[in-house]
Amino acid sequence: MAKRGGFPGGGMPGNMANLMKQAQKMQRQMEEQQKELESKEFTAAAGGGAVEVTVSGKREVMKVKLAEEVVDPDDIEMLEDLIVAAVNEALRQVDAESGAAMSKLTGGLGGGVPGMF
Repeated sequence: MAKRGGFPGGGMPGNMANLMKQAQKMQRQMEEQQKELESKEFTAAAGGGAVEVTVSGKREVMKVKLAEEVVDPDDIEMLEDLIVAAVNEALRQVDAESGAAMSKLTGGLGGGVPGMF
């Protein structure tokens, strides 16, 4: 009686081997993209440039620059809000670049499959 299931010769079929090679190549490319992203800096401003924040691709705040006129001891809340707004915008820039790089690599492979890319 013939054995059912599996592949002749016990190895991976050609298509599966090619898929594995492609997946490994894509993984290397994604790691390279991640390193490149982490080395970049993203700067955003709020309050017409009164507050400027720079974050790294690792999502770490690197620098906060404040215009002298925005430092008002009687209105600390406004300064706090401007800093939050600038940090959030800089982080959105990191996310946008990361998403664009991933989309470029995957070429839309995710195709709406939950949990994929």
